[in-house]
Amino acid sequence: MLNEKKNKTNLYIALGLLVILYVFLILLDNVLPQNNFVLMLVPVLKKSAIYSVVCVSMNLLNGFTGLFSLGQAGFMMLGGYAYAIFSIPHEQHAAVYQYFDGGAIQFSIPEALQNVLGDFGGAFVGSIICIIIGGLVAAGVAALIGIPVLRLKSDYLAIATLGFAEILRAVFQWDGLGRVTNGSNLLRKYTSFSAMKIGNFKIGTLFPFLIATICVIIIVLLINSSYGRAFKAIRDDEIAAEAMGINLFKHKMLAFVISSFFSGVGGALLAMYQTTIQAAPFKSAMTYEILLIVVIGGIGSISGSCIAAFLYIACNEWWLRFLDSGQFFGLSVPFFRDGFRKVVFSIVIMVIVLFFSRGIMGDKELSFTGLINKIKARKEKKGEVA
Repeated sequence: MLNEKKNKTNLYIALGLLVILYVFLILLDNVLPQNNFVLMLVPVLKKSAIYSVVCVSMNLLNGFTGLFSLGQAGFMMLGGYAYAIFSIPHEQHAAVYQYFDGGAIQFSIPEALQNVLGDFGGAFVGSIICIIIGGLVAAGVAALIGIPVLRLKSDYLAIATLGFAEILRAVFQWDGLGRVTNGSNLLRKYTSFSAMKIGNFKIGTLFPFLIATICVIIIVLLINSSYGRAFKAIRDDEIAAEAMGINLFKHKMLAFVISSFFSGVGGALLAMYQTTIQAAPFKSAMTYEILLIVVIGGIGSISGSCIAAFLYIACNEWWLRFLDSGQFFGLSVPFFRDGFRKVVFSIVIMVIVLFFSRGIMGDKELSFTGLINKIKARKEKKGEVA
């Protein structure tokens, strides 16, 4: 009974905070003045929401199922390309695929829906459909490669999935697929966050948060289901899990495919954020970056991954930028030069990994009732001291 009350309190507080966040995001795009602070905050928030999806999907696989996969960048690339290919307007194909006779796929889902739902409605619904297609493409490829690679364990699985991602990146830059992927050239002109509107309200910053919220909720529900308990059992002890009647390969494949689906969704959102997409940036370094965020947040913690994603993106792209400027509060500092931000950032990450080996949250989740109880306890203690 007490646990049910705590869960309801957590749910109501979480919903209230989400509503406040969404209202704030709408104000960012439509009401608040576009000064330097807002212009820096908006891209950080968008990218943080995108990385939250990918990090939570990686945590599902690495943290909750115990499968050490390093193929996230490859699945993100699949999702991003699928999104872009199916959302480039027909009239733009000649310009985008200028070296490949206009491309093979000249059908745009948002454009087709605009004839029925109008410009903004078509862009919104069409983008969601294309994002789902991106996730399904990533999940389909994961199902194919999962048959051989999921029979491997530990480092061997990591090497196999990392190799797959690198091979996939090279294949997508091959001119033989140029009529679909545009070879080593950019895909552009597709629907981005700037086209997201409801009536006269821009929702370009709200849109990735809506998608991220839905994705995280689905993953949380999955983890708390019987399948999630089976994943954790496999992580803790495969032999014991199999003895209990859990089909190891089936559940590993399920976790792998679901994780890849949400990585593909994250890749589609990243394509919308960047407004262009190319295979070259989806290197192994991108996967390492995502893995680092998961470790910082806590392997086995969904809320930890979300918090760490924001902190990582904010520090890397905003808060520590003054270290590259050569000045500090108007004073000239010789060693504050281009690249020094990365040095300090690396040291901060090393400190976190060394002294917080289990990450910010460990394997725990953010509990609002716990925070409230701590605040009450501190107030009572202060009252007693007074």
